[in-house]
Amino acid sequence: MSEVTLGSFPLGPVGAGAAGEPLCIFGTGDLGRSLGQRLLQTGYRVVYGSRRPDSCGPVPQGAQVRLIHTDAASAANLVFLCVHRDHYDFLQNVAPYLKGKVLVDLSNNLKKNIYPESNAEFLQRLVPGAAVVKGLNTLSAWALQNGQLQGKQTFICGDSAEAKQAVSEVCTRLGLLVLDRGGVGASRELEDFPLQLFPMWRLPLSIALGLSAAFFLYLLIRDVIYGYVEDGKDISFRIMIALPNKVFPIVSLVMLSLCYLPGVIAAFIQLYRGTKYRRFPDWLDCWMLCRKQIGLLALGFALIHVLYLFILPIRYSARHKFISQVVDENKTTPFYFDKTTAWGTDSLMGLGVLGFFLYVLLGISSLPSVGATLSWREFNFIQSKLGHLTLFICTAHCYIYGWNKLLRPSTYKWYTPPGYMLCLMVPSVVLVLKVILLLPCVNRTLTRIRQGWERAPPRGHPEQLKATNF
Repeated sequence: MSEVTLGSFPLGPVGAGAAGEPLCIFGTGDLGRSLGQRLLQTGYRVVYGSRRPDSCGPVPQGAQVRLIHTDAASAANLVFLCVHRDHYDFLQNVAPYLKGKVLVDLSNNLKKNIYPESNAEFLQRLVPGAAVVKGLNTLSAWALQNGQLQGKQTFICGDSAEAKQAVSEVCTRLGLLVLDRGGVGASRELEDFPLQLFPMWRLPLSIALGLSAAFFLYLLIRDVIYGYVEDGKDISFRIMIALPNKVFPIVSLVMLSLCYLPGVIAAFIQLYRGTKYRRFPDWLDCWMLCRKQIGLLALGFALIHVLYLFILPIRYSARHKFISQVVDENKTTPFYFDKTTAWGTDSLMGLGVLGFFLYVLLGISSLPSVGATLSWREFNFIQSKLGHLTLFICTAHCYIYGWNKLLRPSTYKWYTPPGYMLCLMVPSVVLVLKVILLLPCVNRTLTRIRQGWERAPPRGHPEQLKATNF
């Protein structure tokens, strides 16, 4: 491999592997040791520089630990700095030995805007002779130890293109996808990435909380306030268990349907446009990116619903009905004598158990450690086909719950439908649209579009005129 040059200083064959010059790591904490282990497994030689080499803990087997930082810096042209900003003082003495070398800053801060400048900018001013590159700071020690790096994105920035190229070669060999963010001035943005609090969860959490609050208030009016106003009954005790046990499955089913609704919308947009090469609207892109989080929240609400069922007497209403009938008519009719009620109750429970099992399967397969062991076809089968089957079973579970209440006037308190009827609207629409997409004539066209075929726009269409003029 040819040498990379920074100014007049040769950086050396940093990607040459075990036979080339070693890579230096300042810092023997969890991050430094994990990074060194991954570099050794990739074929690099590693030299550590530590403030306290005698008490730095076990370094990866095969790595060297130098007593003095200057010795470690002299042994390599590329140095990884895995040290907090509070401990940068030693770099003033090491600065002459870092002249013309690449210094990769992996540090992060505990809070945003606690310093007037980013760590990388401060480091560039502290060691002006080195080419500072900010990068790898979004990787955790756990991800490095467990090898969860293949295809994972990492950002770098720096003022030297040659230095960034040297760092990119190392990152690529580690299996990372490198994205260049520009000069060192972008390092503050990179340092703020790890400090973001659930950025992909904000929209799903807002949807979940909004649905929960809306349905809770709606059912509170129907089930509690209605009974107090119309019948003079104080049943406010239902607020603690009975009412939430209605809200959680409703929100869970709506959230599950919201996982698959954007995919259906995207398919119809592609069919309408006749191409897959045009971007979706921004709102749809944002929606599709957070489907995993929406699904996990749906699983969480379903789990809470299952836990509540262990508290509630599941068959209380049915048992009470038949016990009262037995007492009134002095009969010993068993519960299963009414075949319709027995079928309805058992189907309700059976579909609920099966739906929750598939729910859990979808959640487990979405974990990175599990998804990495699946092929694309296996993952697509679970998340798409079994996902729609889960939606169908859970929707059927909800339909069976209220099948015999639809035509009862007492069901519509204050002329309002029950909550489960409202929640069936979204999943029913998703399932109907999915069935349309599965029709052979529609599915054949959609498959061709997703394989790269494009439908020519009609003559006189603005796009056709644009192509002609071009």
